[in-house]
Amino acid sequence: MGHHVQTLLGISEKVQQLRARLPEREGNQVQVRMELQADCLAGVWARLTDQQNNRLEPGDIEEGLNAASRIGDDTLQRQMTGRVVPDAFTHGTSAQRVRWFRRGFESGDMQACDTFSAETL
Repeated sequence: MGHHVQTLLGISEKVQQLRARLPEREGNQVQVRMELQADCLAGVWARLTDQQNNRLEPGDIEEGLNAASRIGDDTLQRQMTGRVVPDAFTHGTSAQRVRWFRRGFESGDMQACDTFSAETL
């Protein structure tokens, strides 16, 4: 859902254009910010859809946060290679993904999802 919102807002296209002009390491850092923003936007969507339609069941958010923690770059790299290479991250760490989803869900506000201006992720 978060990536869909980014596409509608033109964020995805801008990030792709920026990444094409950057060295790989810096391009990956921009990609991480976009992915974390998508996690946050997904959290906003989950909150709003639940408020409007009462769609969430007990445990849904915990299940989503658990999934987010399993698909962080650090966790996946550790599982695949036994080591973690932060410069190769394209989605963020498990903790970052959980934090940004939770931020979106708790705030219910898209403005809280500005990962591009955030000093720390």
